Amino acid sequence: MQHLTHRPSLLALALAAAFPALALAQAASETKDRSQLETVVITAERRAENINEVPTAVSAIAGEKLDVLASGGQDVRFLSGRVPSLNIESSFGRAFPRFYIRGYGNTDFRLNASQPVSLIYDDVVQENPILKGFPVFDLKAVEVVAGPQGTLYGRNTPAGVVKFESEPPVLKRQEGFVNLSYGSRGSANVDGAFNIPLGPEWAARISAQVQRRDNWVTNTAPKIQTDKTEGYDDRAVRVQLLYQPNKDFSALFNLHNRELDGSPRLFRANIIKPGTNDLVDGFDPAKAAFDGRNEQRLHATGGNARLRWTLGDVTLHSITALETVQPYSRGDVDGGYGASYAPPYGPGFIPFSSETSDALHGHRQFSQEFRAEFNPAGPLRYQGGVYFFDERYTVESANYDTLFGGPTTSARTRQTNQAYALFGSVNYDVSPEFKLRGGLRYTHDKKSLATESKDVPLDTSNGLSAQTSDSKVTWDLAGTYALAKGANLYARVGTGFRGAAILPASAFGPLSTAKQETLTSYEIGVKSDLWDRRARLSASLFSYQVKGLQLTEVGGGGNSNTVKSAAKARGQGVELNLELLPINSLFITLGGSFNDAKIRDPNLIVAGCGGGCTVTNRPAGGGEFYIDGNQLPQAPRWTANLTARYTWPLADGSEVYVYTDWAYRSSVNFFLYQSTEFTGKPLTEGGLRLGYVFGNGKYEVAGFVRNLTNQIRVTGAIDFNNLTGFINDPRTYGAQFKASF
Repeated sequence: MQHLTHRPSLLALALAAAFPALALAQAASETKDRSQLETVVITAERRAENINEVPTAVSAIAGEKLDVLASGGQDVRFLSGRVPSLNIESSFGRAFPRFYIRGYGNTDFRLNASQPVSLIYDDVVQENPILKGFPVFDLKAVEVVAGPQGTLYGRNTPAGVVKFESEPPVLKRQEGFVNLSYGSRGSANVDGAFNIPLGPEWAARISAQVQRRDNWVTNTAPKIQTDKTEGYDDRAVRVQLLYQPNKDFSALFNLHNRELDGSPRLFRANIIKPGTNDLVDGFDPAKAAFDGRNEQRLHATGGNARLRWTLGDVTLHSITALETVQPYSRGDVDGGYGASYAPPYGPGFIPFSSETSDALHGHRQFSQEFRAEFNPAGPLRYQGGVYFFDERYTVESANYDTLFGGPTTSARTRQTNQAYALFGSVNYDVSPEFKLRGGLRYTHDKKSLATESKDVPLDTSNGLSAQTSDSKVTWDLAGTYALAKGANLYARVGTGFRGAAILPASAFGPLSTAKQETLTSYEIGVKSDLWDRRARLSASLFSYQVKGLQLTEVGGGGNSNTVKSAAKARGQGVELNLELLPINSLFITLGGSFNDAKIRDPNLIVAGCGGGCTVTNRPAGGGEFYIDGNQLPQAPRWTANLTARYTWPLADGSEVYVYTDWAYRSSVNFFLYQSTEFTGKPLTEGGLRLGYVFGNGKYEVAGFVRNLTNQIRVTGAIDFNNLTGFINDPRTYGAQFKASF
């Protein structure tokens, strides 16, 4: 039997061991005013602002809500559906999340894929899709900012930005927390942080997280390389050092590391019932049958320095960052055992065997930003800066002969990507009620790619190397009108772009390229505090058009991975966020969105599935289909989310509470074409938490359940072989203890 070895980091063990002593020096907790909603301050436009005054759709998650959503041990995908129009999925597991905002994203699974949603972690863009999976712990807040955000942020942001901000060190204050939980399938989570004053001018904050789960899926195939799978041991640490000799200068240094040892996404052959999108009769999430090896490892290390100088009305910022990541993932792609030419085989029909791995070697991402922020007295404020980005790495893709033990074949692809930008934005208060802001950015982006192999017969029809070079000016303009105190109308128009894409040649298809992608977006909305700040409402209507939309044709009958350009895509919809405090003991949040995001290109055709599925698009011949009018892949038309917390105060100052959260998304297309089997059914996942807070708010014990109704759905698929898919996590339950000091 295969087991994961639980190896918590030394930092996490030190935090847990130090807790009894640290608890003796606990500071008095702050008493929250529960008669009004707290003001939400965000940094969506690179300066601290009240969320009601920012003229774009922004959602923020912080505090207890983050803690509750993460309690089941899931990776960053736990944020999916928790704010309007956000979807996150992965065919790699914990290592490679793919983000979609307002239906706009990228389904490409290649390690050199670019995404139109940018993830910013502590002011540093995480460009490679593997970097986007860094664990979520000890965060001040998560902000989801609808696109385009092409003026103030450094890399591909036409669909928007997901922004993580770590809790920073604080001078002259010793504090921290330890959070422990244990649940079903041997899942265990330890996270904690300790703020350490190092004198009047220095402070450090050490944060760590350890997440693990047993291998809980049994392999029932007759001949196996992996007997159990779906477990993981995921460890991350972040050390921050703050130097602030006076109010006019600060330097914040950040070092972080992640070590993952676990399983890639488990592909399961023929789990979809033909002619439907239902799971086959008798499907058991705890069993699978495959003959390949499933393993995944990841090592990531990075650091950054954020310097700030205040010179009167001018604030200067410098952000220097270096990120490196080395992932390796190997999996049984056909999802079964044997093959039609090598019986026995199953489950169901297995036309041929496929087992592959992907790895990054020599990865390095360097970025540098200088920004000046001007805040003089009067109605005018502005900021501007320069940005530089340089990334390089080698992708190694290997194929294995699972059935006969033949030689491993591999291909290596080298890619470099450099970009620089000049940017600026202006805020002007026309009157106390009417305010304008606008921005402008010039970006130059270039890539080079080359593939080689000594043992794979690559398709050379388009060559084995390519280069791209793009320049683009993007802009935005927005206005806010105050109807009353705390109530604002806003309107915004903006443009964005994503540099040209290159996908390497393989044994199944030639090198392919797609030109740069450009977007224009229009948005109007309202943000308001209501009912004496016992309610907060934000709502927006939006419309966007993408020209030259980069679409990845994944799998299909030819088992190829090709990038194509659609003439355009159009999206439109509505979003809503509502917070309510109807009584002091009950807090409710509601959110929802409608997204109509469709491909508009009457001449664009793609390959259909490799076997077993029922394609509903108009055929173009040769196994290809027209996709004009299709909803973008992984783009639910409807999403909704709900949280509710009810509190029973006790006589001794402690409290008992119940917290529930729910997220719904409607059906989604897995691929560019539409088919009956490869349409994901609607998914509703909910959680329930019962807790007891005591010791003046310093201690908490809770029981929790994630995916309360145990709803199991196919959330993605492999279409080149048979009706292979993968599923969401089943119900998880456990107990949690948290102590603050």
